[in-house]
Amino acid sequence: MTDLGMPRLPAPGYPADVRARLETDARELIGRYPQSRSALLPLLHLVQAEEGYVSPSGIEFCAEMLGLTTADVTGVATFYTMYRRQNGGDFHVGVCTNTLCAVMGGDEIFATLKDHLGVGNKGTTPDGSVTLEHIECNAACDYAPVVMVNWEFFDNATPASAKDLVDELRAGKQVSPTRGAPLCTFKETSRILAGFPDPRAEAVDQGGAGGTPSLVGLRIAKGQDPDAPATTQTGKGA
Repeated sequence: MTDLGMPRLPAPGYPADVRARLETDARELIGRYPQSRSALLPLLHLVQAEEGYVSPSGIEFCAEMLGLTTADVTGVATFYTMYRRQNGGDFHVGVCTNTLCAVMGGDEIFATLKDHLGVGNKGTTPDGSVTLEHIECNAACDYAPVVMVNWEFFDNATPASAKDLVDELRAGKQVSPTRGAPLCTFKETSRILAGFPDPRAEAVDQGGAGGTPSLVGLRIAKGQDPDAPATTQTGKGA
């Protein structure tokens, strides 16, 4: 990497078997869009699923597949924070330290985890299991403070619950978020975000539903009692 955090190019290519597999997946993704460059974000997730981060090799691969310059690809990869620019752990633990989460305890949670894990921001534990990062708002302010693991929500977190969470992850236990299916690894998550099917059983059914705090405003707008159970208001839920 350069002093500015930019990848040094040219980079070594992928082994032939890896390249062939990635090309097959990339062509499927590119074929979903009327303009090939629209597939850049999915392709970045694809190469991240291969190596655990967007490497110089991944940047060159995306550029070649889409007919872009490596500068174009690097500009996108370094703009969006969901793309890692260095390798990390199987579980990316993000603590929201934006305004509301911070005042509700996010800063304390982040400080607690840094001390508990012995790593700083974007640091990875020696066993390679957990990477810790403070993150910006993830649109879950009604559940503040929020911790995310591989972009799945752990709502109303506390320093104690956050310590228990990372301990379970490091022990190899199956962990389920507050909302959604049991966690998968960062690489597996990246492949799902690239646009390939989620292999977790009932993953779609277990995720995406609005919780009670999120629906209070909707019930107020409908002239309903915000404190009453949603199922009694409409017969189908709010």
